Amino acid sequence: MDLSYIINELGEEREHYFNAVAPPIIQTSNFTFRKVDDMRKLFRDEYSGYIYSRGLNPTVDILRKKLAALDEAEDCLVFNSGASAIFTSVLSNVKAGDHIVSVEKPYSWTQYMFNVILPRFGVTTTYVDGTQIENFERAILPNTSVIYLESPNSWSFALQDLAAVAELAKAEGIITICDNSYCTPLYQKPLALGIDIALQSATKYIGGHSDVVAGILTGSHEMMARIFNNEYLTAGTGISPFNAWLLIRGLRTLPLRLQRVTENTQKVLSYLKAHPRVESVLFPHDESFPQYGLAKQQMKAACGLISFYLRVEKIEEIVKFCESLKHVLMAVSWGGYESLIIPGCASVAPEAYDVNKKSQRMLRLYVGQEEPDYIIRDIDQALNNT
Repeated sequence: MDLSYIINELGEEREHYFNAVAPPIIQTSNFTFRKVDDMRKLFRDEYSGYIYSRGLNPTVDILRKKLAALDEAEDCLVFNSGASAIFTSVLSNVKAGDHIVSVEKPYSWTQYMFNVILPRFGVTTTYVDGTQIENFERAILPNTSVIYLESPNSWSFALQDLAAVAELAKAEGIITICDNSYCTPLYQKPLALGIDIALQSATKYIGGHSDVVAGILTGSHEMMARIFNNEYLTAGTGISPFNAWLLIRGLRTLPLRLQRVTENTQKVLSYLKAHPRVESVLFPHDESFPQYGLAKQQMKAACGLISFYLRVEKIEEIVKFCESLKHVLMAVSWGGYESLIIPGCASVAPEAYDVNKKSQRMLRLYVGQEEPDYIIRDIDQALNNT
């Protein structure tokens, strides 16, 4: 399908709601029936119609159709947060005694699930350096049921060869899950490379306005229906109609926003690479990136997030740089209009800071949609003030 058709027309039956251009927010908790038999049928298969908005809702369904098409997937489920999408995708594919292989240093709440919650039910996890397929091969056990991927991850941007991991997993009967929040389906399509479930934090680029929290799973209809009928309905992790409407609104401008952020990122990247106070940068589509070849092969483009290291001796220098920024905001997440920064040392107690640990000198910058010179001037004055 054409991208313009997906984001502007797919799923929008305007003749059913007064020919309005914008879709309606069907803000209802439940739906009525005129016949007992109709209600009986939906009680048997809630995935086939509307009973209660904890399950299906017309506004959410418009969004689901668009997101599935963007990922070239059969089906989609939308959640009230990225974390709930992650948790549900994993929980639905493991049982007591199973084993998971995960890339090292995944998203913090993913790691908490693997380290704290799932072990209570006898599910164990092995972390691997996902840059080499051999590491996955060595980590697989007879009871491995899931391989969990983030490509790229959101700090070092480490990649996995998605097609190679998918081929390995299918041969072993293992489900693959890939967090695609960095790229969105516009820049990378994990399902087309053989991955079973693609997930995103829709809070980021899909929403695009820093005003909604949501998560997405895409995959086969069979997989999504199984998740819906079990973990999704039971935990009540679905998205509200209003937040679904906000995501539909965000999709309208997703291509334009990504284009703007991509262009801005290249300009800010060039500035950072040339500045004497910057030791080095990490960016998947920069020729200096360790996995540049794979990034160009798997990813149509890269944008938004840049990690870089300052030439500093003391944590106070990093703190001063961050606190000297006037327009780039210090905050988590990414994907909105505004540029953001987060220092790695924020997760380290000042007395534990070690200048020799490079990760503690890392800063992650999200390049937003402001004028690029506006962003660069702010970073420049902060570096000069450090």
